[in-house]
Parts: sequence; structure tokens; C-alpha cells
Amino acid sequence: MAPSDSPREAVAPPPARTTGLFRTKSVEQSIRDTDEPDTKLRKDLTSWDLTIFGVAVVVGAGIFTLTARTAGNTAGPAVSLAFVFAAIACGLAALCYAEFASTVPVAGSAYTFSYATFGELVAWIIGWDLILEFALGASVVAKGWSQYLGTLLNGHQPLWHFGSHSFDWGASGLIVILGVLLAMGTKLSSRVSAVAVAIKLAVIVLVVVVGATYFKASNLKPFIPPSVPNAGSGGSHTLQQTLFQLVTGGGNSHFGWYGLLAAASIVFFAFIGFDVVATAAEETKDPQRNVPRGILGSLAIVTVLYVVVSLVLTGMVPYTDLQGDDATLATAFAIHGVTWAKNLISIGALAGLTTVVMVLFLGQTRVLFAMSRDGLLPRQLAHTGSKGTPVRITAIVGVICAVLAGFVDFGTLEEMVNIGTLFAFVLVSIGVIILRKSRPDLQRGFRVPLVPLVPILSVLACAWLMFNLAVETWLRFVIWMLIGMVVYFAYGRRHSKLAKTGS
Repeated sequence: MAPSDSPREAVAPPPARTTGLFRTKSVEQSIRDTDEPDTKLRKDLTSWDLTIFGVAVVVGAGIFTLTARTAGNTAGPAVSLAFVFAAIACGLAALCYAEFASTVPVAGSAYTFSYATFGELVAWIIGWDLILEFALGASVVAKGWSQYLGTLLNGHQPLWHFGSHSFDWGASGLIVILGVLLAMGTKLSSRVSAVAVAIKLAVIVLVVVVGATYFKASNLKPFIPPSVPNAGSGGSHTLQQTLFQLVTGGGNSHFGWYGLLAAASIVFFAFIGFDVVATAAEETKDPQRNVPRGILGSLAIVTVLYVVVSLVLTGMVPYTDLQGDDATLATAFAIHGVTWAKNLISIGALAGLTTVVMVLFLGQTRVLFAMSRDGLLPRQLAHTGSKGTPVRITAIVGVICAVLAGFVDFGTLEEMVNIGTLFAFVLVSIGVIILRKSRPDLQRGFRVPLVPLVPILSVLACAWLMFNLAVETWLRFVIWMLIGMVVYFAYGRRHSKLAKTGS
């Protein structure tokens, strides 16, 4: 980690733009807003708490659900390489997040950063984008949690059936319980996360040790299996191929290099959440030092875990034994007759996915809190109360996510979480370059090395992963953004605090 900027002569900051669609909110104003008594968050978190949050949200869905499914259906043994590709993109973006969060230690993450660099319209777009990322992410992972609960209940899925419809009470109940915890305080949430993280890491270590005894190097061959075309044709299959395949004429195929690149974009979902650490910057003690440590430390830990687990998994059984939408980490152990591992992995998955949902839930509330404090959403939602947490927003998010998790079958909608996150990463990376040029006077607790090279590489890596997402995902993303523009011009632009006060 690079040292803070050396002392420099006081330089008057350039005036912020206070009119038009691209009016900016100065860094100084963003920091002053954190002291408003009615919307003040409590500073309780340390670098250790942030690292736990990072590991809590990232280690979960990737290891327990995505690894086996992506190996069997998309990349084969090369899924470990797909994790490396995704981690490189995340690492480049993490450096940019670390600089921004140490410079602007305010709730809201990429939304707040964009407000200071690109202006209000882009800030709204990224805030609307983050709402998509966190709300869908929390609901999708809650559904996965419920499926593992069903495994522990001897296959009895936690569902209530109403004619042709069903309600997933397991997923909804989890979100309600976590909403109550988050409303009670961020520090308490961190302590609960620490216990759950310890449980799932212990399970992962045991899985790796036991799985290694069944490891056969021959199962890793071919490391990148030959390309296999998808069955069927027509418009729906055109939409299901990646944008890269559509442009280059690669067709809707799995495995091969197209499959590997698509897998990197899919397993990127497993890394989603380290940016949530930045949303908690306002609640952190000494954020200039602790936030970068939390972001980079958690990302390093989880990357090693993902690569090791994916190598052990694909070395235990041929990747063809993991094909199908129901394959999980437990599938490889079941093939070897290690039946006790199924319940153990389910316990680890429950602990792991619990913390993923909790931290995504936290990120959603903090982004909405920042947008409400700025007036782009109703300011009454930013009230924090005696606990120093945005209870009103927490309750609203809890209800919405509980309904989504209970009634909606997401299917391929989970890829929308990926495209939303990658879009945020692109803007944050560009923002680092802009803020270096426009505000060289700012004190930075962490500095991205080799600017502008590293941010540019981050943009290219994230754009490449976006390019390898399905065409239908792109179409849905565009529709969501168009809805956001309608909401902004109908409400946010007229009620913006910056528009009303000019500061």
C-alpha cells in the first residue's frame, strides 16, 4: 500500500458545477454531509471488520454453487483459469475503489464517487445500477440459501404452494431476519458475519483436504475442452449467446476458448461484493487506512480460495460428471460415496450464503441512503435514528427483497448482477483518472500505481467481461437503465438537494 500524499501547499479547490445535468457535488460537501445530525452514521468499523465483510460477501455462492455448474456446463477444468481472469479484473478495479474510498470516505461507493467526478446524471445512473446489483444479488443468493436449507431438511424444500404458484419462505425469512440485524447496528452485523465466516472457512478447508485425497491429474485433461455447440437454434438461442460470440460469429457454444471467456464473466458473480466494503467507508474508523486494507485484503484471500477449490473439484471427477443445473460442490463427493460431506457442505453453504445476503443487503441500504440524503430519492428515507442506521430504508429494502426472493424464479437474471457491477467498475476506474486531474490537491490515503495505465487496464478488463455476457442480459440492462432515466427526470432532477441549494 502506497503512503499517503506528502504535505502540499493549500490549494483552493476548483468550484463545483451546480447547474445542469452534470452538476457535481464537491468532495468537501460530501464529507460535510456526513456530520448532519439527522443522517449521521455511526463510525464503528475497523480494517478487520471490513475484511470480514469482504470475505463474508465474496466467499459463498461462487464456491458452493457456481464452481461445479460452470465447470460442468461452460469451461471444464479451465474454470480455475476463469476465476483467475475474473480476479485480475476485480483486482484492477479494487485498486481504483481503494483510492476513491480513501479520498471520499462517504457512504454510497461508486454513486458518491461518480457524483464528485462525472456529475449528477451519471451519479444517478450508477446509483440506479447499484440498486439493480445489490437487490437482485441479495434475492438471488437468498434463493440459493433456501435450496441448501432444503437439502438439510431431507429434500423438503421450504416452499408454500398456492395452486400453480409457490412462495419460498426460506429465502424470504432469511432476508427478514438479516434486515432486523442490520437495523440494530453495523457492528453487530459484523460480529454475526465473523462467526459465519469462521464456519464456512472451516468447511472449505475440510472440503479441500478431503477432496485432495480423491484428486486425479487425468481428470484435468483436456484442461480446455473442445468447443461444443448448443442444441437448437432460433431467436432465443441467439439471445443466449454472448455478445462476443454474436459479433465474432462464434455461435452459441460451450467449452473451448469461447466457453472459457464466457465462464470468466459468469464466475465474476462469485467476486461481487468486495465493492460493498467501499459503501461502509462512512462507518469506518480511520477510513483512509482501513478501507483500502479491507478491500484489497479480502480480495486476495478469496481469490486463493476459489482457485484452490476449483482445482480440487475438477481433479476429483471428470467435468462431464458435473453437467446440469443441479451440480454443486457436494456432487463430486456424492460420486465418490462420501455421503457425510453433503450435509457438511450444506452447513458451510448456509453460513456462507447468509453472510453474502447480509452484506449485499447492507450495500443496498447504504447506496439508497446516500441517494436519499442528496435528494435524488425522498430525503425522509435518510433518517438514521438512535441506532445510527437508516432503519426506514432497511425496512423498505427488506420487504422488497423478501417479496422478490419469495415469489420470483430468477433463472438467467443473475447475469444482470454481473453487468451492473462491471458497469460500476468501469466508471470508478475512469473516475480515478478524472479526479487525479481535477483535484490533485486532495489527500489520498491510498494511491493507485501507474496512473493512468492501471485504471485503463481495469476499464478494458471489465468491458471485456461485459462483452462476454449474453445478449439478453444486455437487453434487460438497457431496459432497466431506461426506467431509471424516467425516474430521474420525473423526480430526482427536481428534488435534488444540489439543485435546490446550489451547494
